[in-house]
Amino acid sequence: MRIAVIDGQGGGIGKAIVSKFRHSFEEQIEIIALGTNSLATSVMLKAGANEGATGENAIAYTAPKVNIILGPIGIICAHSFLGELTPTMASAIAESPAKKILIPLNRCNITVTGIEVKPLPHYIDDAIELVKTLRGDQSV
Repeated sequence: MRIAVIDGQGGGIGKAIVSKFRHSFEEQIEIIALGTNSLATSVMLKAGANEGATGENAIAYTAPKVNIILGPIGIICAHSFLGELTPTMASAIAESPAKKILIPLNRCNITVTGIEVKPLPHYIDDAIELVKTLRGDQSV
């Protein structure tokens, strides 16, 4: 299973996602770090991603070639991450046939109703359980 983790700015959210997913799945999944900038990509690679790429073309090219896309909800919003996420990136992510698992962080004026407000690590744990369900893991 190929999973793309997309993040920008300092890459802290992507780092947390990659680290927890690597710990939970070890080498059973391939994690591709896609950063809107080189710092975000580098941080995710250091956290345990198998490979990484940076920028608009890398995201547009890779988004349709993975099984799951993970990241904050802003990755489907043009001009999020203080403008780092371009309309082309947002469109490629939203239109990808990959299953999207989005962390509902309220950082780009998007509030999702019905979502329990909790710390980032708990949202990542929820994402891990979703991926286990999608994989058909017996441990769920």
